[in-house]
Amino acid sequence: MIIGVPKEIKPDENRVALVPTGAEQLIERGHRVVVETSAGTGSGFTDDDYETAGAAILPDPGAVFGNADMILKVKEPLASEYPLLREGQIVFTYFHFAASEELTRAVLESGCVSIAYETVELPTGELPLLTPMSEVAGRMAIQQGAKYLEYRFGGRGVLLGGVPGVTPGHVTILGGGVVGTNAAKMAAGLGARVTILDIDLDRLRYLDDVMPKNVTTLMSNPANIRGAIGQSDLVVGAILIHGGRAPWLVTREMLHLMPHRAVVVDVAVDQGGCIETTKPTTHENPVYEVDGIVHYCVANMPGAVPMTSTFALTNATLPYAVRLADLGWKDAVRKDPSLAGGVSTLEGKVTYEAVATAFDLPYTPLAELVR
Repeated sequence: MIIGVPKEIKPDENRVALVPTGAEQLIERGHRVVVETSAGTGSGFTDDDYETAGAAILPDPGAVFGNADMILKVKEPLASEYPLLREGQIVFTYFHFAASEELTRAVLESGCVSIAYETVELPTGELPLLTPMSEVAGRMAIQQGAKYLEYRFGGRGVLLGGVPGVTPGHVTILGGGVVGTNAAKMAAGLGARVTILDIDLDRLRYLDDVMPKNVTTLMSNPANIRGAIGQSDLVVGAILIHGGRAPWLVTREMLHLMPHRAVVVDVAVDQGGCIETTKPTTHENPVYEVDGIVHYCVANMPGAVPMTSTFALTNATLPYAVRLADLGWKDAVRKDPSLAGGVSTLEGKVTYEAVATAFDLPYTPLAELVR
């Protein structure tokens, strides 16, 4: 199989979907790897590094997409890449289809086999290809939130950890999954007062056991959310609906409950956001203000730390990429139900129910197409 690695074109996205040692492993198994020139530069890898591993360097995305049987990416294809997709080609990346009808329809029209990192799901319910980036994003949420709380960036001028004689800042985290847990660890480590809300009582019990004493757990309901954000300097949206759109837990009206110049960081922006006033931003222009509240809603947060993020991501994705290359996608998904969960579109049909529901599209179970 020919595996193609294009350069990411989302603004300020410096990650790459395959590191040189991953290319080497695929080549050792009899596959060919083609990489767009400078695709790895942002993550610290040169074209020479890939060539030493045995990969071929191609000059532009058209050459990579045109030659490859399988495309490995980090972020979803953008409009300029839609025409490069073709029928039967495997595209293995983060898609977050439920956040974009335009993307969904373009991929359906192409007829490619889209396999979404974020919906590959283990029997335990764990999302192994989303977890590493959720860990990065959760930790970054506090790092960025603390920065934008500085007065010169539009924030309240609050130091999250406080100092002796001064009350620490208050952080509210909506969601106790991987993002929320990592955000809580970072915020608690800085010395902030942290409230983490979730609808899963067992998860709250676990968090109460493992978190330090400056972390309080609360059942997530409208009253508790209103009460928590009303005293928060920083609110982190960390909600995940597997393959679907995030619900709005904080409405625009509720922003008026928050202190003036408080900050929200909505990590759920990839899935539409869990705060009504969320809209995607970029690392170049990361924040905007609504009703006196600073919003940080960068849709590819881990792209700001590409060296860490690329290694974390490819450690998780490479075994699945190898399986797809060795077996072909049909045998791979037949033998691995977890990987089958990642197949979102096939032969112009939606095979992931939450995506079909998001845009009122027909849903075709994967089992009907792969026998």
